[in-house]
Amino acid sequence: MRYATVMAGGSGTRLWPMSRAGLPKQLIPFVRGQSLLEIAVDRLAGLVDAERQFICTGEKHRGQIHAGLPNFPDTQILGEPEGRDTLAAVGFPAAVAMRADPDAVMAVFTADHLIEPVEDFQRRVDVGYLVVEQNPNTLVTFGIAPTHAATGFGYVEMGEPIAGFDQAYRTVRFVEKPDAETARRYVDSGRYAWNSGMFVWRASTLLECIRRYKPDVHAGLMEIADAWGTEKQTEVLNSVYPQIEKISVDFALMEPASTDDAVDVATISMPLRWLDVGSWPAYGETLETDEADNRVACDRTVLLDSKNNLVVGDVADHLIATVGIENLVIIHTKNATLICHRDHAQKIKQLHEAVGEKYGEELI
Repeated sequence: MRYATVMAGGSGTRLWPMSRAGLPKQLIPFVRGQSLLEIAVDRLAGLVDAERQFICTGEKHRGQIHAGLPNFPDTQILGEPEGRDTLAAVGFPAAVAMRADPDAVMAVFTADHLIEPVEDFQRRVDVGYLVVEQNPNTLVTFGIAPTHAATGFGYVEMGEPIAGFDQAYRTVRFVEKPDAETARRYVDSGRYAWNSGMFVWRASTLLECIRRYKPDVHAGLMEIADAWGTEKQTEVLNSVYPQIEKISVDFALMEPASTDDAVDVATISMPLRWLDVGSWPAYGETLETDEADNRVACDRTVLLDSKNNLVVGDVADHLIATVGIENLVIIHTKNATLICHRDHAQKIKQLHEAVGEKYGEELI
């Protein structure tokens, strides 16, 4: 049977001060009144039956997820007692699904992407399911057709086409974030795609790969799976999960799998509109521009002789007024205001750390 998991455990520090520990970016209703998680779950409608969808997130966010998605079953929210990066976040739902269905085929999506058109997205994901259903020993990833030589994304190199499947390719290798010249060569070659962080695999194949590459992680996941649905479920989860190695699925699994003859890795090309909402300039792409190329998401603004700015506020009726500024990011919340040049937006993560060091957890 087909299953799907939405990973919603990120912290979103580059979207501070609106994204906080208590309300991370995937739960903020700042995209046309919806949160990124709500949009990600909506994209699954008609693709995977509702009773076989999971959300893997921090346990502390369970209540907020219920508020935004009141019809999503509580038993299908897999609450991590502590974030352990993406290998644990994909292994946990796979272990739970396989306990109920040894033949489970699991797709994994992230909760911080905007993808359009949804119909095209679903068609490409269906190809991924078909590849795995007909080739159970295959791990599928999705490659986004690059629109520019981005240095902030990882890349996947695509090899020979896989016969019988539209825009499916053998995966040659995964490459971490390249420098600008390397990124240009990748894009110009036509053989590389952005690594989307979305996957499809048979749950049993994924867990076997984890056993082979990270046996200690596999042992922990199996201990959690054995207790799942019993009276010891929460006790075992809270005891074992925080001890699982903190490592990404790309480093721990996909990179070694791409050179392992015991498993196949395939990339499905996704030539569609894809936006990773991982920074304020990226979020700005979700907004319309005014006549001076300003992008605004707040109740009241007066922008005099100001252009190419992003202005965001979440305090009702608060006025943000500017004179003679360009290329700035201005984010206003009830207890913190951020002002930075657009070109320095990637440093907000460092700023977040500095705020925490100076003022403690209250402001982060």
